[in-house]
Amino acid sequence: MNSPQCLCTHLRRASRGVSRHYDEALEGFGINIAQFSLLRNLERLDQPSISTLAEAVGLDRSTLGRNLRVLEAQGLVSLVEGEDHRNRLVLLTAEGLARIEAAKPAWKAAQQSLLEQLGEDRRDLLVKLLEQLA
Repeated sequence: MNSPQCLCTHLRRASRGVSRHYDEALEGFGINIAQFSLLRNLERLDQPSISTLAEAVGLDRSTLGRNLRVLEAQGLVSLVEGEDHRNRLVLLTAEGLARIEAAKPAWKAAQQSLLEQLGEDRRDLLVKLLEQLA
């Protein structure tokens, strides 16, 4: 049985609640927050290898691969061979970029809602604490 002071229990519960908040905001766009985050990282990294993307988002390659297959089936990303044929690159498609742009206002509203609940000082402290734990 977990102690009421178990940090893992509290962090997991908070994580699920925050994810649910963002998922509800993104519901009309056919993606969840994990997929939105993955697409945003692809936009930022500009054609990363699977290994580079996995490291950037904190997932192992097999989990990332499963997530990418879902996005690929939706036409939001494509996977191509890199110069070194042992490495595949992940490309954000035009449809993927359009989905990000369409969903950004909903993501921003969800972000603002959480910021209003926490306030800037507690948000900054939370980010600092989470970075320390990571």
